[in-house]
Amino acid sequence: MSHITDLSFSELKKALNDRTLSSVEITSAFLDRIDALNPTLNAFITITRDEAMQAANDADTLISQGAGTPYTGLPIAHKDLFCTDGTLTTCGSKILSNFVAPYDAQVVSQCKNAGLVSLGKLNMDEFAMGSSNENSYYGPVKNPWDTTRVPGGSSGGSAAAVAANLTPLATATDTGGSIRQPAAFTGTSGLKPTYGRVSRFGMIAYASSLDQGGLIAQTAEDIAHGLGLIAGHDSRDSTSADQPVPDYTQTLNDSLKGKVIGIPKEFFDDRLDSAMRQAMNEVLDVLKSLGATTTEVSLEHVAEAIPAYYVIAPAEASSNLSRFDGVRFGYRADSPTDLMDLYERSRGEGFGSEVKRRILIGTYALSEGYYDAYYKKAQQIRRLIRDDFNRALGTCDLLFGPTTPSTAFVIGEKTADPVAMYLEDIYTVATNMAGLPGGSFQAPLINGLPTGYQLTGRAFGESMILNAAHQVQTVTDWHTLRPEGV
Repeated sequence: MSHITDLSFSELKKALNDRTLSSVEITSAFLDRIDALNPTLNAFITITRDEAMQAANDADTLISQGAGTPYTGLPIAHKDLFCTDGTLTTCGSKILSNFVAPYDAQVVSQCKNAGLVSLGKLNMDEFAMGSSNENSYYGPVKNPWDTTRVPGGSSGGSAAAVAANLTPLATATDTGGSIRQPAAFTGTSGLKPTYGRVSRFGMIAYASSLDQGGLIAQTAEDIAHGLGLIAGHDSRDSTSADQPVPDYTQTLNDSLKGKVIGIPKEFFDDRLDSAMRQAMNEVLDVLKSLGATTTEVSLEHVAEAIPAYYVIAPAEASSNLSRFDGVRFGYRADSPTDLMDLYERSRGEGFGSEVKRRILIGTYALSEGYYDAYYKKAQQIRRLIRDDFNRALGTCDLLFGPTTPSTAFVIGEKTADPVAMYLEDIYTVATNMAGLPGGSFQAPLINGLPTGYQLTGRAFGESMILNAAHQVQTVTDWHTLRPEGV
């Protein structure tokens, strides 16, 4: 039955609608593949086989009665920071290794309401802090293209699971590139929507002003289907945008004639590897052949995005993670001598080294005497970056660039140098700082490893990003390439 797992989300939807496959057949095929490959890839933390098969049975009953939605019975897997009622929700951390969520995140409940079948919870960098998925309490995720390499982070489990056909669609989150960078490293499609487009209710926070839920799948068309299910206003999230949700599938086949694509000169300077530059030029040639025109633009302050991000994000993490204290839920240290000992040892034993590093940085940046010098200054830079993007997108429909500086690196290669790891997000962080939508889609392989190109759009311009990516995917085969041996 392994051929079932080769099908994309859109192809599976058609097979279910045509009654050529049942939800039970689809779900059991993916679960069997997970059982076979997850011990090697480590993409799933929790596999919910019994619940998934029950949901698939229920879905088939609904479909036979003509009572389901167009998506009833299709599989999905969730990044393990979306709270899932009755299911272990760990955020990749020891401190939440015994936490069973008592409610569903809005994204999870929207997927359930649409009739999707959850296969389980996906591995991730602890509290979404990382660019390689090496920071998980549950061990690193392996890249299906080369298991000695990282899949990217923090949504490495989501990306590896889609790349290895363990699930056709996966939820993910992006704070500084954590959907787009893993998508590029694993040869998948990933979209970070506009800030506020997808509810953060029930999504365990890293940096509240930057976090955004999104999706990883095989194609832009798959994401167009999925985004329509998870997007929308939620009164329980004060930052949720009260904007109508379009049918993202309706504009996939629009012509690109007359569309202007901006090329930020800062993304194509001397630091860009020549092989990556060649791959990007191939994608640009395709976009031009489809009728788009290109123009050079400047994002003057983009060089300051990484240092500003690594002040703002840890500062917000310092505040958000203060709730994990060993008192109400999660890991608790044994036999504390007093309350302070309980706090110190629960947090000291429960958090990993990267999380501790960012809490320390963030607490320092927010401390008296340093707030104005660091946090306030970083927020001022953020506004300049946002203004740069809005200026460029005033004359262009989309901005184009590489998603990552290189292909996936070897596990352990950058763990001793946090700054080198942080620079992996050099092309992605600025989009989060501006609150804009960004997607990464498959580009030509380099030495047998995947690469991705990035499209950034105007606020709530996800349709335009997906349209352009879909048009490229209709005339290229980069998105059909799969790792050998999995």
